[in-house]
Amino acid sequence: MTFSIAAREASTGRFGLAITTSSLCVGSRCPFARADVGAVLTQHRTDPRLGPIGLDLLSQGQSADQTLAILTEGRDDSKWRQVAVVDAQGRTAAYHGSEIYSIHGHAAAEGAIALGNILASDRIPQAMLDGYLDSPDRPFETRLMLALQAGLDAGGELKPVRSAAILIVDKDPFPWMDLRIDRADDPVAELADLVNAYAPTADGFRVRVVNPEVVANDAELVALNAAMSNM
Repeated sequence: MTFSIAAREASTGRFGLAITTSSLCVGSRCPFARADVGAVLTQHRTDPRLGPIGLDLLSQGQSADQTLAILTEGRDDSKWRQVAVVDAQGRTAAYHGSEIYSIHGHAAAEGAIALGNILASDRIPQAMLDGYLDSPDRPFETRLMLALQAGLDAGGELKPVRSAAILIVDKDPFPWMDLRIDRADDPVAELADLVNAYAPTADGFRVRVVNPEVVANDAELVALNAAMSNM
């Protein structure tokens, strides 16, 4: 009951994932990414342990296919899982367990993969991939959200979606963007609004981490600190 996309932005090397589902708090369980390493999506009877393990494997030089094989082969519970991987070269891989009884599948291109389960239609993964690929000049976060919206417009899953999330990593050990709508009647639209509001500030929040001296000299913040000290 989830549909999602994971991608590597070729021009920057950033990794991004966007996901939505009828369950609550999808962003806390399913999308995983690490700068310069790759991205992992784990869904359908979700096992969030697979995300960090997959990223560790990718960091050791395993390809997307090799990582997926290690995550799924020889495990009795793999038959319940759906997993996708994107590696540092933009190669993709997907796994669909034999016990996923619903409409499910994936669509992939260089550097991007969309997948879903308990879907209203088998066209949804390709619709998501097209939504991402059809706007190559738009910002990365916008393209990921366009993919989610395209999946929703194509029918989405069998139940109304209730949560959505986006995760983007750039060059740091912390995310460039990590936004979630944990419960809402229209989480994709709410997430899109939040992304549009947050994106212009994302680089500034990064500067606060890597170069706080610049922020300390910001005139607006200096004035704010002065006003607060006088309260």
